[in-house]
Amino acid sequence: MCLLSQSLLQAQQNQRPPNIVVILADDMGYGDLGCMGSQTLETPNLDQLAAAGVLCRHAYVASSVCSPSRAGLMTGRDPRRFGYEGNLNASANSYATRPELLGLPTGEQTLADQLKSAGYATALIGKWHLGTGEAFHPNQRGFDHFCGMLGGSHSYFPLNGRNSIERNGTPVTEFSSEYITDFFTDEGLRFIDWQSEQQPKQPWFVFFSYNAPHTPMQALPNDLERFSHITDKKRRTYAAMVYALDRNVGRIRQSLEDSGQWDNTLLVFFSDNGGATSNASWNGPLRGAKGTMREGGIRIPMIWTWPKQFQAGQVCKSVISSLDLMPTFMSAAGSQPLPLNDPPSHQDARNRKRMVELAGPYDGIDVLPQLTDVSLDSQRRLHWRLQGQAAILFGKHKLVRLSHRPAELFDVGKDIAEANNKRQTHHAEFEEMFEALGTWESTLPTVPLWGSSPVWSGVSAEHYDSLNPRPEPSSPQ
Repeated sequence: MCLLSQSLLQAQQNQRPPNIVVILADDMGYGDLGCMGSQTLETPNLDQLAAAGVLCRHAYVASSVCSPSRAGLMTGRDPRRFGYEGNLNASANSYATRPELLGLPTGEQTLADQLKSAGYATALIGKWHLGTGEAFHPNQRGFDHFCGMLGGSHSYFPLNGRNSIERNGTPVTEFSSEYITDFFTDEGLRFIDWQSEQQPKQPWFVFFSYNAPHTPMQALPNDLERFSHITDKKRRTYAAMVYALDRNVGRIRQSLEDSGQWDNTLLVFFSDNGGATSNASWNGPLRGAKGTMREGGIRIPMIWTWPKQFQAGQVCKSVISSLDLMPTFMSAAGSQPLPLNDPPSHQDARNRKRMVELAGPYDGIDVLPQLTDVSLDSQRRLHWRLQGQAAILFGKHKLVRLSHRPAELFDVGKDIAEANNKRQTHHAEFEEMFEALGTWESTLPTVPLWGSSPVWSGVSAEHYDSLNPRPEPSSPQ
């Protein structure tokens, strides 16, 4: 640090709420970390991160596709409650809805809005994917600083391909690194350095929203060479992309350690959904993939670190959700979540009230107790719906209602591969959960504000039968 000695900065860190870092991968497979069983990929920094904090093996995201998953983690509210059910992957004229609704509803408060109310400086680096209109821009949604792309994917070599990277509304034409994963880290660390030097008493929140290892499959030559022994070209490229992501996780940690900020930084790492069928990812022992309600679509490993508070080397037993980020961050900051804004005109006010009575204003919970005492095993009820599928989790039982055959019931606490349908042997539990899912759906305040093509319902149905657990691709024999 240039203006503060490390000892002085560390003393100030210990007298204020924690800095907060979110590191989000994109379409990473459940098994694609060393600490999750990979024998092929190299993720030393992420493995060290897990060893330094709490590894959550039974964590979930709000959706099995990118955009609504991000809407959930950004708000702490189930995205279906405000009509955010499907992806946003096309221009406004491709949707049968009002353009002003095509994004994270402006009445919903983001992580940045919440933390700004608690006194934090805020930055988003990387992928947004929550609307391209002016009203949805990150700088209008609580982020003091934004550098990245508004859409869902981007070339990893922006100077050689399509470049839609911006910095606070201004196109970026010069890059500190040729590879976008490295560049995003450069940008985020610059913000942290500037903030720490100019406003050392103010806590900060930085969301590193990487697009890796989402398609297109592009990697640096040196990273590809490291995995030349992997014969499958796509898996080799995927391994190189994950290695680059891991390298940058190490850069973030090293910078925080060097500046004396690591001990009082609350950091969480996870993927926005399960591994996709298009990028050679591997979901380990899980069935299904991105786009499905199987565990392979919605279950992800999550790593939390906060050296000042969490014991190292722990494995959490509880079900954790990406919806929990907001209330947990606010608790760590010593603040309460903001009250909900008034509902927009297209929401049913009766159901809005009923849903708050059923689930509360927010769906996430403060999980600091579970992360501090990993022996706790809290009961959770979570819901999902997408492309003709719906699911409900209660405790360790999960009911999946499919578009193409009768609903199924699994004990995902013991049967992680969802191999044994317990519908017939656990009839009472099945009926209770089926009814609870229907109650939740009938209490949603709005219909989906847009949808995906019905073709995706067929694709999802096909994946239920074809994507079974398999050995890791190109793993050592």
